[in-house]
Amino acid sequence: MDLHLDNEMEPSVALLYATVSDTYERLKLLVKDVNQEELLYKGTENKMNSIGQLLRHLAVVDLHWVYRLKNQQIPSSLQKEYGPLVDSAGQIPFIKDTTIIDLIDSYDKVQTMFRLECTKLSEEDLNNVVSYENGKTATIRWGIWHIADHSRYHQAHIGLLKKLYKEE
Repeated sequence: MDLHLDNEMEPSVALLYATVSDTYERLKLLVKDVNQEELLYKGTENKMNSIGQLLRHLAVVDLHWVYRLKNQQIPSSLQKEYGPLVDSAGQIPFIKDTTIIDLIDSYDKVQTMFRLECTKLSEEDLNNVVSYENGKTATIRWGIWHIADHSRYHQAHIGLLKKLYKEE
């Protein structure tokens, strides 16, 4: 297997984007057979984030990066649709009234927006610094890499939840 480089992007951007795209496709394969009960399962002691929460969280984080790349605020309509990064307690928000299909469809929209923004980036743009979470800063290069890394991190949690669910 190899990374698919998008020929509508600058070479370095295409390589970074390919890591995100490939990781996202693996995520969709990981959750394609998840049923509604498993989607909301929170582990053996009911203390973990569910697969549904993790999918929404990944979509929301990626949406924030899309708008960082655009150097814009997220429109209120999208904020309302996707919800906050964290709840009032600083945790990944609880979700219950959704399906795997709805979560993937809404995440697909974010991935489409992300791809479009990447087609607009030049090699030099990768060095631009943007603000994120609590006043930290990072280059756009790091931000794109982080999207893929963050997804892989939570894919491990999803894999664990699937294992625990099957064992229970």
